Amino acid sequence: MATVTFDKATRIYPGSTKPAVDALDIAIEDGEFLVLVGPSGCGKSTSLRMLAGLEDVNGGAIRIGDRDVTHLPPKDRDIAMVFQNYALYPHMTVADNMGFALKIAGVNKAEIRQKVEEAAKILDLTEYLDRKPKALSGGQRQRVAMGRAIVREPQVFLMDEPLSNLDAKLRVSTRTQIASLQRRLGITTVYVTHDQVEAMTMGDRVAVLKDGLLQQVDTPRNMYDRPANLFVAGFIGSPAMNLVEVPIADGGVKFGNSVVPVQRDAISATTDKTVTVGVRPEHFDVAGPESDLGLAVTVNVVEELGADAYVYGTAKLGGDDSKDLVVRVSGRDVPEKGSTLHVVPRAGETHVFSTSTGERLSD
Repeated sequence: MATVTFDKATRIYPGSTKPAVDALDIAIEDGEFLVLVGPSGCGKSTSLRMLAGLEDVNGGAIRIGDRDVTHLPPKDRDIAMVFQNYALYPHMTVADNMGFALKIAGVNKAEIRQKVEEAAKILDLTEYLDRKPKALSGGQRQRVAMGRAIVREPQVFLMDEPLSNLDAKLRVSTRTQIASLQRRLGITTVYVTHDQVEAMTMGDRVAVLKDGLLQQVDTPRNMYDRPANLFVAGFIGSPAMNLVEVPIADGGVKFGNSVVPVQRDAISATTDKTVTVGVRPEHFDVAGPESDLGLAVTVNVVEELGADAYVYGTAKLGGDDSKDLVVRVSGRDVPEKGSTLHVVPRAGETHVFSTSTGERLSD
């Protein structure tokens, strides 16, 4: 097994002046499951392909363990990659697909068969070893691609959106299988996805990229509780954090008809007259029907989930300004569409960001 280090790794495509990946700095521990996440075009797949040796590195270095692999060909890096489209050979059986890399490496047939059968047992594929890929479901093909990576016993697994071709229900069960399998094998894994829920549920740590720049790398819990900037705050969490620009007032910030206390240091750290306050949907308190505290939210849609419900509404911020908000309420006490809720952020559960720079101000 091995650590993986991106040391200010940069990729600039020919004909472009802007880096696709700009000085990426991440140290991945031995046996860690790191997820690279971000919107389309943020540089996450390029970063993975740089580590795989499929993209040139124009600046900085990439190391696997103590070896500098920046300019090594893919075959010499001791990595195994699982692609989005599985990349299986249609004319070969499952067993031949899984053992193909070992066959090319000159491993004897008995050893190949043993390793393929061991991997098939782990992945629940034993009864499919003699089938061709076309006779398998999408989830089974995905497991064959995983099996092909496992039999090679590489130092690092690389996975490029391996679940995106599966339906929603299968995706949920398969991501649990992959995460538990990785922990069982203990192989360092770098996993790329655009799905932040996938990232939060699978990764030991998550790295968020935007426009080729690393925004934050942290555990899922820390990233949810302390996003480093407005982009991470709006990207991580489902439904997303509510972000509202509010004026600074004595003792806190003016939130509708209420003054919500926030950390004094957070307000004194900015020269702006306003700050952007972030509130998760579950961190609003709903005031009584007679109350005029906080923000008045007109209910547009209610998404009922059983135990909980999410209210999607519009709040008037003053003047002609309005803002869409999402508020989590009890599934037993769901408001009518078109009614008005008064909501106040819960003390101690607000996030304060600089309106001008987007950086986090609160601890």
